[in-house]
Amino acid sequence: MPQPTRVDAAAQPDELLDPPGRGSIRFRTLISAPATNTSDIVFGVAMLAPGETFALHSHPQPEVYFGLEGTEEVMIDGVPHRLGPGIALYIPGGTVHGVPVAKGHLKWAFTFAADSLADIQYSYPHETSDD
Repeated sequence: MPQPTRVDAAAQPDELLDPPGRGSIRFRTLISAPATNTSDIVFGVAMLAPGETFALHSHPQPEVYFGLEGTEEVMIDGVPHRLGPGIALYIPGGTVHGVPVAKGHLKWAFTFAADSLADIQYSYPHETSDD
């Protein structure tokens, strides 16, 4: 049974994408079963420094980004969308999105309607099925 859960973002380790060709983005997963006794939602914080990348990708689940620090263009189906403090971006499921190269520091919250981050099946257009 899910329980009220408190997670200190500062106490969580930075995670990286694997393999690295998917980007140099750092993120901290804050709410995600089974690490937390929760269900139905995944929540975390993502960070990019100048020159870092988050490769274009998609997943079946919709996602919401909420800008916390910095300003950057997020590409969504080839169209740039400004993300900055106080700005929310809804990204429909199956939509190709990412930050090809950060020009400055960027920090945002992300969330999915899923039990666990492991439930999100990422697809990267630059990767082929022969890899």
